[in-house]
Amino acid sequence: MTVTTELYTSSPEETEAAGERLAAMLRPGDVVALVGELGAGKTCFIQGLVRGLGATTRATSPTFVLINQYRGRLPIYHVDAYRTQSLAELMDLGIPELLQGDGVTVVEWADKLLPLLPAGTLEVRIAGVGDEPRTITIGRLDRER
Repeated sequence: MTVTTELYTSSPEETEAAGERLAAMLRPGDVVALVGELGAGKTCFIQGLVRGLGATTRATSPTFVLINQYRGRLPIYHVDAYRTQSLAELMDLGIPELLQGDGVTVVEWADKLLPLLPAGTLEVRIAGVGDEPRTITIGRLDRER
């Protein structure tokens, strides 16, 4: 990943605000890949991002349904790959089509589908769990897809 920004947050509200700030820069077709441990704040970050894109519905993790869609200034597709077992399963869900769509696709546990992510994907790595401060590293994936 080519790092473009590194942020530090010390509360869920600050992590949400970081997502909201990123949303202002997103355009149709953008893909945001989130990576971090369980409890790092990926969903919290996405809640701010979804709010920043103008959605009035609060984002929730689609762990069991795998994909949530929100309406904002752009269509927002929120994918959670945590419970998926293979790339074939993700392909059967239509993930490649979402990644090529006209909305913004945000993927939690994106490390599970790296080979499917398009060139130019924005990667957000969140480090820290529990009451620890978070380090949020934002950059572009280096390799071409």
